[in-house]
Amino acid sequence: MNYNKEFWDKYADENEARYNEEFAKYTKDLATSLHCTSVLEIGCGTGIDLRLFPDTFKIYGIDLNDNALDIAKEKIPIANFKKGTITDLPFDDSSIDFVFTHQLLNYLDDDTLEKGVAEMYRVAGKYIMNCEKYEETEKKIDENHKFRNMYKRWINYKVKIVSNVDMHEDIEPEKARFILLRKL
Repeated sequence: MNYNKEFWDKYADENEARYNEEFAKYTKDLATSLHCTSVLEIGCGTGIDLRLFPDTFKIYGIDLNDNALDIAKEKIPIANFKKGTITDLPFDDSSIDFVFTHQLLNYLDDDTLEKGVAEMYRVAGKYIMNCEKYEETEKKIDENHKFRNMYKRWINYKVKIVSNVDMHEDIEPEKARFILLRKL
């Protein structure tokens, strides 16, 4: 896995400007409606997608960037943020009700993505959500990332595909693909 610290430091510094209250509300409402009590965002950055979760949830975030994690810890003191990678999540099997990514998987190389999918499946207790830029053949977007087709990544796992649709632009302006899975 390539990790460009300079790129991700800059990304973290700019992350606050990316706060999308509609997406944060959507994620919180979805996890709540599914009767989840714990949530993990992988690649949480500064925690902008976790900010609306109430303290009745066990809130976890994983990221590789120290700068982003410092901001997240300051903004959401009730959450548990850890430095870590998607390929080695520091959680027990099936221990988190709702595991999600938002615009992270587009930045991973194929090998890291495959290992990350396996780790998401391992730690998820009930649901997995991916919201990523989508294109069927996963062509490159630019030198840093590529489109993802997460449906094809999940078909060999014991999951039920609950949803596989484009997000409405009012919730996710970049029109990412939303996939929700129920772990079987």
